Amino acid sequence: MTPAMASPAAAVSPAFREGDEVVLAEGTYQGTPGVFLRLKADANWADVKERRGDVRSHPVAWLAHNGAGLPSFPGHLT
Repeated sequence: MTPAMASPAAAVSPAFREGDEVVLAEGTYQGTPGVFLRLKADANWADVKERRGDVRSHPVAWLAHNGAGLPSFPGHLT
């Protein structure tokens, strides 16, 4: 009997759903807030709508739910 395999999206997305408030927890723009829109065709990447309305792709591994005990970076909030 072979073990069931989880889908790649389930393996990389810690329950992000459209409309979730997220923050970049890693990377050059760490602390940047946004709204999760969707996973890309490559489920390791997601579209995030940033505060100024720009939609950018970021690695899912860099995302965290906003308010998940992460430090605030006021310089990124404008």
